[in-house]
Amino acid sequence: MSLLSPNGFVQPFNDFSLTAPGVSRSAIASLPREGLTTGIPVFLGLAAEGSTQKDLIGQPQALTLWPQFLRQFGAASLFLTQAVQGFFENGGQLCYILLLWGEGEPTPSLTVERLRQGLQTLESLDSIDLVCVPDIMQTASRLVMRQLQTLVLEHCDRMGDRFAILDSYNTSNLEELSQQRQQLIGDNGAIYAPWIMVEKVSQPIPPCGHIAGVYARNDREKGVHHAPANYILNGVLDLSLTLRDRDWETLNVKAGPGINSIRSFRSRGIRVWGSRTVSSIPGWQYVSVRRLIATILRWAEQNLAGVAFEPNNSALWIRLSREIAVYCESLWEQGALQGEDPEAAFYVKCDAETNPPAVRDLGQVIAEVGIAPTTPAEFIVISLVHGSSGVTFA
Repeated sequence: MSLLSPNGFVQPFNDFSLTAPGVSRSAIASLPREGLTTGIPVFLGLAAEGSTQKDLIGQPQALTLWPQFLRQFGAASLFLTQAVQGFFENGGQLCYILLLWGEGEPTPSLTVERLRQGLQTLESLDSIDLVCVPDIMQTASRLVMRQLQTLVLEHCDRMGDRFAILDSYNTSNLEELSQQRQQLIGDNGAIYAPWIMVEKVSQPIPPCGHIAGVYARNDREKGVHHAPANYILNGVLDLSLTLRDRDWETLNVKAGPGINSIRSFRSRGIRVWGSRTVSSIPGWQYVSVRRLIATILRWAEQNLAGVAFEPNNSALWIRLSREIAVYCESLWEQGALQGEDPEAAFYVKCDAETNPPAVRDLGQVIAEVGIAPTTPAEFIVISLVHGSSGVTFA
């Protein structure tokens, strides 16, 4: 199932393989609730060789302060440590750490199997909406890096409620960066380049942790529907590569789009300068739009479970229409949807037409929802399918 097909048309919902009551989801968008927290990343990284924190390996740990990381994960890898510090320096307030085994290898690098197991562990963690794996970039092989980043993208696309912040290769070769972007396929992820220099570290480090902090700050101050761009990166002293305007065009336009740049501006500091996803679908090429849809999915899962097992009749259709419309109107009031009035910003349709006898005989109820994100100016159609097994989307 998908929300939007590559040609821009909505694809029909045709997966009726639900087996258990409750709320379930597919790799689609859905509907946020008031007070739903966003900008919460999980950082996956390697336990340092000889680590004494073996009891923490494989168990996500929540952190709200940088000193907590030092106390609990003092022996973690350099890239993971700097990513978490950068997250808190740039406005992050809550994150999760998932350590993976790092012993038994000549250098601390993630393997495909270890990362796959870690991502499987995260499937039940519904409080996150961002995924960062800085230790991928310690891998010596470009091929393995790409395989690992592909696993992260596949995980985010499959879950539908989270977004990957990916690091570029540490290179000054723009063509190599463009190739990295073109070889990654997914809708729920973005790449950032170049690497950054921070205090007390003699080598460049991946920027994903600092970027995650910007996402968290942006969500708190402006909302998930606002592009997490044009923010100063705190704690960054310099960049591994100086990007000019024509370099930005190469990376953000010709590369796909796009690779989001980190640039140094005279009198304006070092800033995030881009907000494109790696998606090839036109409607999904903006980070703010894709994350809005992911947040909507989380809202639906947390707020529509109450209609499970209700009689599938006009009363249920009216209730669903009302609850979804109220939420969509709140999005419009926040500026997440375009239009001079709610009627121009969204529509909700749940009636006999969307629920013919064939659908009702399957024990399902379908609500069709169309929204107009502020960027770009396109409607994205969501079908809410409520059956005996819960709520899914098409």
